[in-house]
Amino acid sequence: MNSAKNAPNPAKLTPNLGLKRRNSFGLDSTAELAYEITSADQLPALMTKLGDKKLAWRVLGGGSNVILPESLPGATLLINILGQEIFKSDQEYSWLSVGAGVNWHEFVTWTLDQNLPGLENLALIPGTVGAAPIQNIGAYGVEIGEYIDSIEAFDSVDHAFVTLPQEACQFAYRDSHFKQNPNRFIVTKVVFKIPKAWQARLQYADLTKQFAGSNSSPSARHIFDAVCAIRSKKLPDPKVIGNAGSFFQNPIVSAEQCEQLIKQFPNLVSYPDSNGKRKLAAGWLIDQCGFKGKRVGPVGVYENQALVLVNHGDGTSIDILRLAKNIQDKVFDEFGVQLEIEPNIL
Repeated sequence: MNSAKNAPNPAKLTPNLGLKRRNSFGLDSTAELAYEITSADQLPALMTKLGDKKLAWRVLGGGSNVILPESLPGATLLINILGQEIFKSDQEYSWLSVGAGVNWHEFVTWTLDQNLPGLENLALIPGTVGAAPIQNIGAYGVEIGEYIDSIEAFDSVDHAFVTLPQEACQFAYRDSHFKQNPNRFIVTKVVFKIPKAWQARLQYADLTKQFAGSNSSPSARHIFDAVCAIRSKKLPDPKVIGNAGSFFQNPIVSAEQCEQLIKQFPNLVSYPDSNGKRKLAAGWLIDQCGFKGKRVGPVGVYENQALVLVNHGDGTSIDILRLAKNIQDKVFDEFGVQLEIEPNIL
């Protein structure tokens, strides 16, 4: 009696759900079977059901980092697990427990409201908390993996919930253990470990320039506001024009290759990376190839930032990927550098 009484409500099913408003590119896509996940407890029974029926499945969070086809057969899991709290604190750190469906930017705003600085450089990145570690999102010299203590997820292979400590997540530049094992883990909760000793991180040129000449060190809130202003100026609002933010990863090359490129292209934009390598600015490479502001049918490259591909209205995933391939080929021909697509292609 008690076990039945305490059993979670099953995930809500909506057949043939249109996803145009659930992906930031604004692509027309229909999910054959859309399940809304509001509690981690709903997953075991649902995954058993999908396995028994041998149905294909995938996870969709905020839809801000995906390229959707016109049709998604099988099951699409819409993650809407909410909730956030400070559940532990000592003299050095605060630990935060956050549901996978929480909006990322709203979470960053909340941390500042709680006087827990550290994530301000990651303000205004679209998407959900659960999707953020998969890509190891980063901006302005900060990556989310630095602040993660552990991640709770449902392992669809072992059909069990697992808790992965930070070291097991294998975070790297726009990469993680989750990304390397697609369609295995369904992230349900992220535990953050925020240091109480805070220091402004202003090494990126845009932020350095923003606060140059200031007599005092900026607060976390000042940096948050600056990042929001910079991103709003560079990146289009998906509600106005469809896009997925940065479309290509900044390529990482050896110091030797970077030196050779600088000899050919003295204005090459690059940044130091780990292990003595250099990170090249993909937007600069694309701009030099003449794509900035270029329109090809219903899709194009954003006029203010060459790193962003946009959907002007009725573009499809085929249109976007065709333009992306043209950009990749041109950049490789010009610079000998291969650009990697950042969004997930479903």
